Amino acid sequence: MVENLLPRRSSIHRLLEGRTDNLLIVAGLGSAIWDAESAGENPLNFYLLGAMGSVLPTALGLALAQPKRRVMALMGDAELMMGLYAVPTVAVRSPANLSVVCIDNGRFGETGSQVSHTSQGVDLAGIARASGYPHVMEVHNETGLDALRTAVHHTEGPLFAVIKVSSDMPSVVMPIRDAAIGKARFREALLGERGLKE
Repeated sequence: MVENLLPRRSSIHRLLEGRTDNLLIVAGLGSAIWDAESAGENPLNFYLLGAMGSVLPTALGLALAQPKRRVMALMGDAELMMGLYAVPTVAVRSPANLSVVCIDNGRFGETGSQVSHTSQGVDLAGIARASGYPHVMEVHNETGLDALRTAVHHTEGPLFAVIKVSSDMPSVVMPIRDAAIGKARFREALLGERGLKE
């Protein structure tokens, strides 16, 4: 059976429609960052440029530290595979406010679009189910995107979702590249003036 593959960038834009300031996003290497940034620059996006495999542990820490805020870990399939140990760790710690969203194009997009593990049978949703996530979604169409958007804002998680997208690479939309500035901007947006002083 051939899967329906969504267009990546417009899918992330649809997912982030109507976003409120209660949602914090930690986005990873390359495509996830570019897609989040192209949906609208937001100081409540924390970008991990050049830190492959770090998105999910960082989002977990943020979700635990900010239990009244919703947190989304947004990453590609290769990024998630790099830090796969974090998938069951999130299930064990079980933060109700964390959504793990994997943009799965089955490729190593930033290094030449080589075939990745998910194109060769690795089932990320299956790994999440086996790890004990109470909510696992596989998204193949716009109806699924709308259901995921609602779940990100309202489901008692942790939630794990895989969005199946095509391997097309839209243009790069680069955010601020200075990590110190990015960190300070995120802290100030999250914590106010106090965030700059700590």
